[in-house]
Amino acid sequence: MALKKVQDNSAGQYETPPMSELQRLLWMNRQSTGHVNEVWPNLYIGDAYTARDKGVLFNLGITHIVNAADGRYHVNTGARFYRDMPIHYYGVEADDDPEFDLSPFFYPTAKFIRAALSQQGKVFVHCAMGVSRSATLVLAFLMICENLTLVDAIKAVCEHRDVFPNSGFLSQLRQLDLALTLQRTTK
Repeated sequence: MALKKVQDNSAGQYETPPMSELQRLLWMNRQSTGHVNEVWPNLYIGDAYTARDKGVLFNLGITHIVNAADGRYHVNTGARFYRDMPIHYYGVEADDDPEFDLSPFFYPTAKFIRAALSQQGKVFVHCAMGVSRSATLVLAFLMICENLTLVDAIKAVCEHRDVFPNSGFLSQLRQLDLALTLQRTTK
């Protein structure tokens, strides 16, 4: 997938857009989204309905699951739920709340996804609706491991699925984008 277009300013360098521009980008070209969509080769985002449908997961060939809404009061599947399937499970107990800090999970989740994809696995990342928590973790993965800017990661995912991270998560992704952009320019 050749999705690495970069937003340029007059000097030809990428600049992380303000929150209002990122939100506008997410609202552009909105379309209806099903229960699960492949948003990057072998990387899927979906909802709790799909997470609980072992038949769909089997038919998709899912080998790894990231539950961004793990825990008793969220989407309580867990490794035991999938014990009869060849699934590697990674749970992130996150609230879909702008005050929740999801950023400590960006790098560990990206590492889990990267390892799965490098083994020719298929990764399903989900939360309750497949719009905010799961999308945020997938966007972070694309930025960290695929070297996409936040703008390009949003464009890549929104080509296949309607996502909308809450304002707190979007701000955390923006901070990640600023840090990664600085790293790229100082190398």
